[in-house]
Parts: sequence; structure tokens; C-alpha cells
Amino acid sequence: MERNGDCFLGDKSEPIVHFDAEEPVLSSNLFLDHVGEVVVTLNSDGLSWKLVESIPNEQDESFCLQIKGVSKSETAIKISDVYAAEFINWGLVHESILANAVRYLLGHASEMYRFVVHFVQRSKTRPSLWAPSVYTFGHKDLQTCQMWVNRINASLDMETGRPKNLLVFVHPMSGKRNGCGTWEAVAPIFSHAKVKTKVTVTQRAGHAFDVMASITNRELNSYDGVVAVGGDGFFNEILNGLLSSRHKAPSPPAPTDFINSVGSDGTVLVHDANETLAEPSDRNEDQSPLLPSSTLVGSQFMNSNVSGITGTEDGENHTDQDPEFSLPNERFRFGIIPAGSTDAIVICTTGTRDPTTSALNIVLGKRVCLDIAQIVRWKTTSTSKDEPYVRYAASFAGYGFYGDVITESERYRWMGPKRYDYAGTKVFLRHRSYEAEIAYLEVKSEKTNSTPEKGLRGSRMQASRGLAKKSEKVPCRVNCNICNTKPIHNLARHATSTPYSHPDESRWLRSKGRYLSVGAAVISCRNERAPDGLVADAHLSDGFLHLILIKDCPHAFYLWHLTQLARKGGNPLNFEFVEHHKTPAFTFTSFGKESVWNLDGELLQAHQLSAQVFRGLISLFASGPEV
Repeated sequence: MERNGDCFLGDKSEPIVHFDAEEPVLSSNLFLDHVGEVVVTLNSDGLSWKLVESIPNEQDESFCLQIKGVSKSETAIKISDVYAAEFINWGLVHESILANAVRYLLGHASEMYRFVVHFVQRSKTRPSLWAPSVYTFGHKDLQTCQMWVNRINASLDMETGRPKNLLVFVHPMSGKRNGCGTWEAVAPIFSHAKVKTKVTVTQRAGHAFDVMASITNRELNSYDGVVAVGGDGFFNEILNGLLSSRHKAPSPPAPTDFINSVGSDGTVLVHDANETLAEPSDRNEDQSPLLPSSTLVGSQFMNSNVSGITGTEDGENHTDQDPEFSLPNERFRFGIIPAGSTDAIVICTTGTRDPTTSALNIVLGKRVCLDIAQIVRWKTTSTSKDEPYVRYAASFAGYGFYGDVITESERYRWMGPKRYDYAGTKVFLRHRSYEAEIAYLEVKSEKTNSTPEKGLRGSRMQASRGLAKKSEKVPCRVNCNICNTKPIHNLARHATSTPYSHPDESRWLRSKGRYLSVGAAVISCRNERAPDGLVADAHLSDGFLHLILIKDCPHAFYLWHLTQLARKGGNPLNFEFVEHHKTPAFTFTSFGKESVWNLDGELLQAHQLSAQVFRGLISLFASGPEV
């Protein structure tokens, strides 16, 4: 072994390859940049190393731990956290700071062949925040470095689920109009990981939808997923483009099927939203969840082309020769690199609004299932005779306050993300309520709260208790037990199954009155303005929508509700004027002239609509929020 002063130049001996009954192990002496000579070992778990020379004394140890990139605890990398190994040819490797810290500060280094290992480093204070990091190793022998690169890459190839070929859509005008800049910042991560990307920068509204709707299944199956560089609305466009002509299922019931329906005792199944709900045992209820007419509608609808949705851009459907694209699809995943104004989906699925973290989740092949809500518009206005129109939502569908905010914000697009705050303030001061009727499916095992106290005094008492007492909430986290408890629907029957396939396990209930807002949250909808989201304990893949009905109430009470939304640890649903129901399906009918919905940040005018959720319909490149 040669030396140059106090620094080893490299071990000329051959690397040692051990074989045991379980796995081969590669081990050899290498130089780790800014650390020194180490014995490096590679096995199925990952890379590990230890210093050849021990630390001379406690003073040197203390100094070493202050130098960036040197930590006694950082002596191993899991293969699951490594996304690339690359040979970078001849160059400088800094000598060991353990032998002589002063020489390190003077910049002493040696030249040798080098290779780098790219891996993910998690923040110690914010585990959801990931950053790319690099270790540089060196050796005097070229073949030794190349062998290590080849062996590490061979181990990476054995990692299942990692993408090799992706479709990428970039929205140049998303958020602060920095979609292209966001993609350019994370593109090197995909390049290092050797992931091929076909990038399309959209030129107009609906561009990504048209591409996804018209692409053949054969070409779609050649990709491992599609990535949206933009906001929630842009992701919604891509999602709808893919599902529009490929997801076949019976539609949810039309609202007209419930108008004037009666229970078995002849009582109309409607309660006034402005009065306190009776306890479930006191309600009159229809034991039959679906009327014959709605079953017929669903059957006809499933086999028909929906106006504006089904088919390719030129109106032609896929031919029989085009292979099937199955849903759910465990291999094909969606990715989102946040560049929008809210980015609620990314925050709920990764725990942070960070483009780099999202890119690392994608190249590492992380996967979570996500519920998707199918929204069917039956009528645009009270007098129109429209064909059914289908949309899908991954995070939220909202009416009243939420629809008014998105409508108002469209007038101020030049303001960027600040337009939502401005529009929200204007809509709040307007304090408009709307008359509507909602029917929702209550699953017996998932009954939710109905507040028993009546009157203004009761509302104040309940609100006060809501502020003082924190309700028990089980938020969605990595490896969530709730999402994993019930198996995802069988792939063969999932596309045609409905949430109300078992009448004996559910019943329909209805609410009618004036509402400030009607919202249906698929996920918690966490964002920077609502740190816990609209529903703190909503889950990514539990098969439920969270129906939130905000009844007409005094201005101050509604402000109280909104301030609770904006506060971490708040209880925005613990008011008497708020109804919260976990449900797999609901219907909506407006009694006003105007009716605008907000679907993942996109506008939808709908006088009558119905919705149902499909559990785990799509997969995302994400691992779930750590915190």
C-alpha cells in the first residue's frame, strides 16, 4: 500500500467477495471523500463502512462531527434509499481529517479514480422533507471503481417498482408561473436515476387532458406513470384525461330518484338543515338504498359514452386491437411535483410541499393508493336537459362558499396565488347561503356525529367544548393501518363495483335547507392555510368521502369555524351548525338559479349531481406523510 505523507493513496489488493448461504457480500478498502480510508461492504440491505483508523482522541472526534458530511452515525445507506451510482473518472479525494484536521483545512487531497452514490437524506426535524445527498468514493484502481458502480446498480435493478419511463406534463403558468423552473430544478434527479422522461410543456387549457384521453392504451402501457408539474387543478386535468375513457362503472344514483321519495311508513325522508338533527333511532329512513330507476340509470350509463368525456380527442373510441388498461393499476402511478397555489394533494401524500421530496419519491418508486371521487352532473341548470357529464376529483368537491371563491378568483388570475385570499375575503363578507337538498349514504358501521343540543345556547356550549376539548383523531400516516386494514377491491370487479352494493349494510338519509357551503373531502386537504386540513382524520384510501354541510348561521359563528380551520389542532367540525358524515356516496340538488362547484380547484356548473368514491382507484408515487 502506497502513502503520500500521512495519506493512503489506495489499496492495490483485489476487493474481497464473500459468499455465504444467503447472499454475496462485496467488501474492499476505499477512500470516502472528506472522511478517509474506510472498509466498505455491500449486501442486500445496502452499503456500510467503517474507518480503517480509529479516532485519536476526543478532541479530534468533536472536531470531526462539526465538519459537514462527517458523522459517526452516518456509516450506512439502505439500498432502498439509493437511487444512482455513477463513475466520475479521475479527480481529487480529500484526505482523512481524522489524521490531521489542520491539513484538511489547508485543502490537502489526493488524486484517484472516483465514483458517487446518490441517496436520499431525511431531515431530522422534519422527516417528511427529503434531500438528495452524495457520497464520493475513490480508489487508485479503475476496475475496482467500475466494479463497485456495476454491483451497486445491479442491486438497484433488483428494487421493485422503480420507474424507468415516465410521461411528464409541465404547466408553465401554475402557481407563480414557475412550472418550467421547477421541472428544471428536479430534472437532474431523474437523469441521475436513469429514468427516461417524455416532457410536454402545455400550451393551452385542456392540453394535458387531450393528450391523456387520446393516447392509446398500448402507448400508455409502455410508461410506468405520468407526472404533473403544477398544482391540484393541473393534476385533476391529467387524472380526468386518463380516467375519462378507461374507467367503466355504474354511475351513482341521480338526485331525481330521491325527490318526493317516502319511507316505508309514508313519511318524507327530509329534515331541515337549519334545525337540529334527531338521533338516528328517531329518524324515518328508507331501508332500500336504491330505487329501480336509479339502478336502470346506472346500468345504462355504464355502457354508454358520456358527453364530453368518453372517447379520444377526435371523437373516436379505442379499437378492439388496443390492449386494455386496467384500473386499479398497481404498476402505473401518478406523480405530482408541486408548483401550484395550494398543492393539497402533495402535502397529504408526502407530508411536505417540496418539489425535491416529490421527485425523490418518484425515482425511488414509492407507492400509496388513493381514493377517487366520481362526480356525475345530471343537470347544469334547473331548466336544462343535459346529458350526464362525468368528472373525477382526488381531493375535494365544494359548493357555496368554495364554489364562490374559485369563481371570484378567476377574475384576479393576474394576482397569482394571492387571489385566493382576496377572493375568499370578498366571499366571506358577502355571506351568501343557498337552498339545496343532499341525500347521503350512511354505512351502519361508520355512523358519524349529529349534535343533539338545540338553539343558540346549545351551539355556544358545543362550540366552547369544541375549543376546550380535543377530539380523538387518527390521522393518515406512512403505512397507515386504517388504509391497509380493509383490502383494496378485487381488481377484476373493482371497476364495476359500487359503494352501495350491499343494501343491508347501509341506508340513505337526506338533509334539506340553506347552506353556506357543502363540501366533500376525499382526503384531509391539508395546506398552508389549513395545517390539519378540512378533516384532520381523513385517510388516503379508506373508501369514504367526508361530507361537510355548513348550515346558515350568524356571520361571527362562521368566522369562528374558519379560524378553527386555520389553526393547528383546531376543531372546525365541532359546531352545531356543522354536519359531518362519512359516506361512500351522496346526491345534491340546488333550489337556486346559480350552482357552481369547485372540483380540485376547477369549476363545474351543476344544478344536480351525485358522487361516489372508488377505493384505491389510482396509485401515487408517494409514501404517505411522516408527520
